[in-house]
Amino acid sequence: MTLTGILLLAVLISPLAKAVPGTAAVAMPDVHSAAASAAVLVEGGNAVDAAITAAFVLGVTFPEAGNIGGGGFMVSHMDGEGAFLDFREKAPLAAERDMFLDEDGNFVQRRSMVGPLGVGVPGTVRGMHMAHQRYGSLEWERLLEPAITLAAEGFEPHPQLLKYRDESLDKFGSDTNFADYFGPMEAGAPFKQPELAETLRRLAKDPDDFYRGRVAGQIIAQMNQTGGLFTAQDLAAYTAVWREPLYAPWRGHVLLSTAPPSSGGIALTQLLTIRDAINPLFRNVPHNTARYIHLLAEIEKRVFADRGDYLGDPDFGHVPVAELTDPAYLRRRAMEINAEAISAAESVKPGLESTDTTHFSIMDAEGNAVSLTYTLNWEFGSGVVVSGAGFLLNNEMDDFAAKAGVPNAFGVVGGNMNAIEPGKRMLSSMTPTILLRDDRPIMVVGSPGGSTIFTTVMQVILNVFDFDMNAQEAVNVTRFHHQLPASMEIRYDLHREIDPELRRRLETLGYSVVPNSWGDLGDAHLVMINDRGELEAASDTRGRGQALLIEVPLRAGAKAAP
Repeated sequence: MTLTGILLLAVLISPLAKAVPGTAAVAMPDVHSAAASAAVLVEGGNAVDAAITAAFVLGVTFPEAGNIGGGGFMVSHMDGEGAFLDFREKAPLAAERDMFLDEDGNFVQRRSMVGPLGVGVPGTVRGMHMAHQRYGSLEWERLLEPAITLAAEGFEPHPQLLKYRDESLDKFGSDTNFADYFGPMEAGAPFKQPELAETLRRLAKDPDDFYRGRVAGQIIAQMNQTGGLFTAQDLAAYTAVWREPLYAPWRGHVLLSTAPPSSGGIALTQLLTIRDAINPLFRNVPHNTARYIHLLAEIEKRVFADRGDYLGDPDFGHVPVAELTDPAYLRRRAMEINAEAISAAESVKPGLESTDTTHFSIMDAEGNAVSLTYTLNWEFGSGVVVSGAGFLLNNEMDDFAAKAGVPNAFGVVGGNMNAIEPGKRMLSSMTPTILLRDDRPIMVVGSPGGSTIFTTVMQVILNVFDFDMNAQEAVNVTRFHHQLPASMEIRYDLHREIDPELRRRLETLGYSVVPNSWGDLGDAHLVMINDRGELEAASDTRGRGQALLIEVPLRAGAKAAP
């Protein structure tokens, strides 16, 4: 069945679309991934099959963040089993602690952001294949067909994509080959990527080609030509990892989210638990008022303090997950919050003794769920395209703490736990999350946005549970963000205006109220079952996504989602 035919079968989401037996839902960053993943579900594929298809399609049609040259995290709940797949990039074996410092010891951020030095060893292809080996039901080759078709035949670029491309042409300049590949892209004409199509055909036959075959050779040739660090040994040795997911109780539900090397699951657990520990302070406080934003900011300060000191790759040091998510510890942190005034940065210490991305959410007709966030880091990653293979490489090395106490591109500081080491995975804020009730998924949520990801996910969840918003409202409303070291700053969506009176009240408290420097606060995608048993799905209007409900024939013997 064609993608157009699937779109005719799929029901474009309304806020209160009723769940019926045999209904699945997807919330995707663009229409191409929505249509392709819907087709997989109609054909009898499960949530993981649909996720694999979406991931490869986005590598074609969402090149600023969708990728095969990056990495990320997948949280899933399949046939009653929760799982966390870590396919985060790794530092090359030749990486050095001070590789982004100049001769005077100063951090030179452009080295980590533009060009081959910023590239981490990619994990997406290995990760998607591992997910297929464990949970896939349709043939691997079939799942890559839509991406191959879109790369070969082309797609019409969205105006938002063209805008990002134009900005990036100036950013990369002549330092990379970005313009050679994406310069010809224009409005109203199909953008074809024949080299990428051929790469995808090879990966459809053998995904290991990316790490040990012809595609691997093309990557290493690009590294050698441009002065990159990683080698054939780095690619051949790369592994994705099934890790124990983070489970945390919350209001009679269970949060199923990421564990390190993501900070997201820990941070989200801390945010929601501390918020409930100070519930009396929120009583009768309306949504997005000065007091509400201030209380969230006070919570966020403490979460960022812990993130900077304690979190990193668990394969390279102890990460105190249990201690950081312990309810008693979080109640103690909650007691530090000042409801009437801003806590100064120097008074907010880590509490223990001793950043461009895309996301999608899927629930299949049997109630299985996938929440997947993956990234190139900043828009179009490093700007380096693998010649002959046609795909962009990430600039994830900027997510390490290149120098202790010095902010990265997202303004986040880190310490030795996230220092650069050969083979290490850089700390991330990605927070793909599933909320369980009676061991069944009732919410699948996540967002891009660098250091604003877990505060975005928190606000979406609270919008539903505290303010009775439907899915579309919950992802659309204006969001606010606060992080250290900018202890007196409240950020809001770059392309949204806020009420002058709200600004005045926040400024009276002592805050500087500014638009977020790198854009809107996230692009959230949400699938959920509401209190009436209805299935809802929504894609954030900040982006160019699409949410669909799809009527799916159930497999023989299968049970519909409750």
